[in-house]
Amino acid sequence: MAYNLKETSLKPERLTGGHRMCAGCGAPVVARSVLRALKPEDKAVITSATGCLEVSTFIYPYTAWKDSFIHSAFENSAVTCAGVEAAYVNMKKTGQLDDTYKFIAFGGDGGTYDIGIQSLSGAMERGHDMVYVCYDNGAYMNTGIQRSSATPKYADTTTSPAGKVVPGKQQYRKDLTAVMVAHNLPYIAQTAPIGNFKDIYEKAEKAIYTEGPAFLNVLAPCPRGWRYDTPKLIEMAQLAVDTCFWPLYEVENGVYKLTYKPKNKRPISDWLEAQGRFRHMAKDAEKVEELQQEVDRRWDLLLAMCILAIVGGIGMAFLW
Repeated sequence: MAYNLKETSLKPERLTGGHRMCAGCGAPVVARSVLRALKPEDKAVITSATGCLEVSTFIYPYTAWKDSFIHSAFENSAVTCAGVEAAYVNMKKTGQLDDTYKFIAFGGDGGTYDIGIQSLSGAMERGHDMVYVCYDNGAYMNTGIQRSSATPKYADTTTSPAGKVVPGKQQYRKDLTAVMVAHNLPYIAQTAPIGNFKDIYEKAEKAIYTEGPAFLNVLAPCPRGWRYDTPKLIEMAQLAVDTCFWPLYEVENGVYKLTYKPKNKRPISDWLEAQGRFRHMAKDAEKVEELQQEVDRRWDLLLAMCILAIVGGIGMAFLW
């Protein structure tokens, strides 16, 4: 059935209000959008690494989650979810369960790109029928805005402060989506909460109902770490997409597909200037141009992979 925002928004909430996430935070928007893709009759087991999403939604004895929820350590959200999924498979085989459950793990970029990448890689490689969702806000926001390997180059954080000699973080961000593509999963996608939420909803639905392991990398702007006004959450995500800093695409059984191409690709400076963490770069045209060239390089490479997939598909059709 075609996506319908009104009908989708009427689905029961699985992450309720009353949690303690910051105003203007992308993480709860990401979680609600992903969970909304579940069929109403299906149950879910949610695991979450220590981080903003976990500490603000599950404060014992209170919880904002309507589904079964497991708080795991920083590094093992993926393997916790995988273990529960394995138990579920066994219980279904032995007739102990009749209900249909889906298994979804959440983790921030710190608990995914860095601390949790070992358990994530293992869970994905073993083929568990689960979805791992990384809500990428570009730093360890929960513990004080420390840099992670997802932090963009030159961003000002508490562990990569921008000074006169060293202007913020000195390394480019890790391309974790590409790392997960190398795992040969049935479904991998990169998305963001923009527009009418069609892109994130359809990718979440496909990830949840694709048999086997799936991975979603979702941009989740952070008002404290990025330093933007709280009402500008969706605007910040849209700028990241329209500058091609955060392209929207999916890789299904190894085949790349671009799901959004800006009509007018905006310069990366538009996104940088909207954030306080890049304020020190306002007069450094050379470094802004360096970042623009890196964004363009990654964008051109992605376009080439998508074109290759189209050409390959045409070739296969011709052979048939």
